[in-house]
Amino acid sequence: MNKNSFGLNLFFILLICSGLYSCKEDSVAFPQIATIQSDSSLLGVYEVAINRKVPWEICWGPDGKIWMTEQEGGVSRLDPSTGKIQSVLKVPDVWFKRTAGLLGMDLFKESDGTIYAFLNYTHQKDTIVTSKLVRYRLERDSLVEPFLVLQIPGNHSHNGSRLKVSEDGIIYWATGDAHRYGNAQDSTSLNGKILRINREGSIPDDNPIAGSPVWAWGFRNMQGLTEGASGKWYASEHGEATDDEINLLQPLGNYGWPEIEGYTDSAKEMDPAFANRISPIKTWTPTIAPAGLVWYNKDRIPEWKNSLLLVSLKAQSLRVLKLDKSGEKITDEIVLLEGVYGRIRSITVSPEGDIFMATSNRDWNPGPGFPKATDDRVLKISPAKESKGEILKPGKAGLVHSKDGAGIYNQYCASCHKPNGSGVTGSFPSLVQNELVLNNSDSLVKLVLQGKNQMPSFSFMKDEELAMVLSYIRTAWSNEAGVITPAAIQKKRTNN
Repeated sequence: MNKNSFGLNLFFILLICSGLYSCKEDSVAFPQIATIQSDSSLLGVYEVAINRKVPWEICWGPDGKIWMTEQEGGVSRLDPSTGKIQSVLKVPDVWFKRTAGLLGMDLFKESDGTIYAFLNYTHQKDTIVTSKLVRYRLERDSLVEPFLVLQIPGNHSHNGSRLKVSEDGIIYWATGDAHRYGNAQDSTSLNGKILRINREGSIPDDNPIAGSPVWAWGFRNMQGLTEGASGKWYASEHGEATDDEINLLQPLGNYGWPEIEGYTDSAKEMDPAFANRISPIKTWTPTIAPAGLVWYNKDRIPEWKNSLLLVSLKAQSLRVLKLDKSGEKITDEIVLLEGVYGRIRSITVSPEGDIFMATSNRDWNPGPGFPKATDDRVLKISPAKESKGEILKPGKAGLVHSKDGAGIYNQYCASCHKPNGSGVTGSFPSLVQNELVLNNSDSLVKLVLQGKNQMPSFSFMKDEELAMVLSYIRTAWSNEAGVITPAAIQKKRTNN
């Protein structure tokens, strides 16, 4: 090497070290706000982004960025090295109300390098609500050329929805039943289904029903969808008053809703007419409101390999659901972060095995104490060198509540009507000084047994349990009404 070459190389080395010559922004050290003491790993919880507004989907893009939808219509991408967030689209025709809005998203990179983003959102024209699946093309730093792939009926709730594009480029779309009970069992309806579609909207030739996008049916309101080993697909689903589910999906499979909730374990559900219904591989009663779901099989956190990672809304947790070698059974459940960061709606994993999650505390139904000043947040879980912040330990599932009226209320009612009975304006009525609660016990019992509109039936409870929880509601929060006896519940149940 001659003297001039050595001097030139030294010059560039100095420039790089000083940060004056770089083709990429320098990485930043995100603050470690907590530590998880796992079985054999020390894991840090890092704050990557703050002050977002209801992130609904986060997914790892083919450009190495975390892509994010926010429910009111914004699409952005987050640099996982720097935390920089760049807006790429504001969807112009989103209808946003309660759980409707901009929902699921996934991306696909074509062989020529073109990147497409597939978005699902609700739209309203006059009084008609629809759920749209729209494809956009990434051009520099913007999404352009919207193309309608498919449009189905929508509603203010029960729209689902998650989108996943398989490695071979097929779209899997988890749709909700649009709050219409008959849709899930109607194979001609596209609600309450897993739909399988080509990227330009045509029907794959190998779909189980020729000419139909329906791949599986019998679902209420799926909130998570992921592809596991050997082409296995899993979905998380909201139950009604009982039986949130994880389902292992099969082509042409019928998963039972609304005829069967959870496992086939009641006389009604054992009707021979329902013999072909497929049972879930995991259920939760009381419900936890499962949301985003991803299959984890990375060496970064070795004890979590071959697990489903599930985040939840009502239970405000991250759950590690360990699978057996076949991928057909869940053998263990570990609960993390319960109640620490509030509602968690979406989860994704980097190619290296870092885990990213998005909270949902500025949505329509925040839990007590939320949102915090920095909500909503994107958090990262990855191996840590040292313990910092709050020390969090994994726990086992099965939080035990007291079996009195207050405990039953907290298990089944508080997520909607709130711990103090205040309800959610426009969705769930306040129970405080409520005329039905105070003055009409017969109608109250009938409502609880039969359900109505968004109020599910609680007839699965024992007479004694219903008597305790209704008596608690009638005497709590300054309510002053008489107790309801098990005999009164039994009488109304018999008459019904």
